[in-house]
Amino acid sequence: MSVTDLTADMLVMLINAQKAGKQTVEIKKSTMLESIVKILKDEGFISNYAPIEDNKQGLLKVYLKYFKDKSPAMLGVKKVSVPSLKKYVPAKKIPRIYGGVGIAILSTSKGLLTDQQAREQKVGGELICNVW
Repeated sequence: MSVTDLTADMLVMLINAQKAGKQTVEIKKSTMLESIVKILKDEGFISNYAPIEDNKQGLLKVYLKYFKDKSPAMLGVKKVSVPSLKKYVPAKKIPRIYGGVGIAILSTSKGLLTDQQAREQKVGGELICNVW
């Protein structure tokens, strides 16, 4: 089965794994997905990740993060740009997600950035997803 939107597939896998109480989830490896996972780790939504070689495309093993009361660190995600409808925002109109509690991930000319990083660098770009 062919997947047309790897980013949306990865985000759904992460949320579903957390709802099921899993500790880890394996996703297909790509440069963009690895960058998104790195941002999620840096922002505290996941514990860690590690690349796994499988003599094919490769995989990323993502270690999910939970709080002491076993509630997930990542409560929800929303894929904004989809293959059939891209959403671009200028630097001055980058949205704040839940008053700054969540993050928006943007694809910019300087690589993948969070909403805060994009505002600081005064660059806009394609709004990939929102995470809270």
